[in-house]
Amino acid sequence: MATQEVQEYLNNTVATLGVFYTKLHQHHWYVKGSHFFTLHEKFEELYDDVNETFDEVAERLITIGGKPYSTLKEFLDHSIIEETPYTTEKSGEDMVAEVVADLRILADNLSKGIELTGDAGDDVTQDLLIGYKTDVDKHIWMYQAFLGKSPVE
Repeated sequence: MATQEVQEYLNNTVATLGVFYTKLHQHHWYVKGSHFFTLHEKFEELYDDVNETFDEVAERLITIGGKPYSTLKEFLDHSIIEETPYTTEKSGEDMVAEVVADLRILADNLSKGIELTGDAGDDVTQDLLIGYKTDVDKHIWMYQAFLGKSPVE
């Protein structure tokens, strides 16, 4: 059975994914340099993945009686990822490092959500979060590999 705490968690996740989606578009649009073609495509793939999960989490929230945030203001007010306007040029590597930092925030938050939904007995939501955390962990590994680092650095 869904609890108010699970609904709030999912709603904050909706907000976080909304902000992350926008940040990934920013990187997609502004990336330059020798890795342009690779990163331009990879950022697009990632924002497509985030968009799909964004929708799944919002729909799950509705399914359990919640009302997902749906405005940019709500996203910014409730996201655990910070918006960062593109005011100075960044290297592709810096963009990837920002993506990894945001993915780590998501991974940590997903771990909390997995525990929360387990405690609440909400197996369906927990399964959704476990699947998404698997994807996020894989993205961390791949983007860290691009930077020449291990996934745990």
